[in-house]
Parts: sequence; structure tokens; C-alpha cells
Amino acid sequence: MKHTDSTHTSNTTTVSIYHNPKCGTSRNTLELIRQAGIEPEIVLYLETPPSRTELTQLIADMGICARDLVRTKGDLYLELNLANAALNEDEWVDIMVEHPILIERPIVVTTHGTRLCRPADRVLEILPK
Repeated sequence: MKHTDSTHTSNTTTVSIYHNPKCGTSRNTLELIRQAGIEPEIVLYLETPPSRTELTQLIADMGICARDLVRTKGDLYLELNLANAALNEDEWVDIMVEHPILIERPIVVTTHGTRLCRPADRVLEILPK
């Protein structure tokens, strides 16, 4: 039987960040999490992209539509001519699954909610106290 000490505050609270280390906002969000005394699970989503099911769940948990999670900066968005694309929810999800670079970041998941943390301080809304 695993022993748990309810008086112990763990710095391993379940917090996950879908992170791109090349992104300044993502790095700033990670730093805010660490400043709160939490070492999050870091998901390098460009190396290990979320499955279609995971991505759909993240979108639902954030309460947004798939289009709102599409990163509009960068060459691929322009190359695929997505600015004027009339796609449905499933098609937007398919595009992000096929091209994870199009997923806006960082996404943070905690027991208090899931947020697209742009700006970075949005993470403070969902960090455990």
C-alpha cells in the first residue's frame, strides 16, 4: 500500500505544459509555473504531438473552438492558405494533428483547468494555490 502524507505539499503537483522551448511566451509560462514551486510535466508537443483524441479533449477542456487554437504566425499557415479557409471543427483538428507546428502554445493543464496561456500570466488563473 502506498503511503501518502496529506500534510506534505508536493512540488510535483500534476501540472502539464505543452511547450515549445523556442517560444518566448512558452518559456515565460514555464518560468511562472516553476516560480510557483511546481515542476511540471513538460510535453514537447513538436516531438510528441498530441493524438487527435488528446487534442480534441484539450480544446473541449479550454472551452474554445478548434480554430482558436490554430497558430496564425509562421510560414505554414500562409502556405496552406488557412486565413480564409472555411473548415469545420474536425477539419481544423485534422490540420493541427497533421501539422503540430500549427498548435498555438503554451497549453497548460492543471486540476484547476486547462488554458492557452497567451499571455503567459494566464497560467496564474489555474495554478494550485
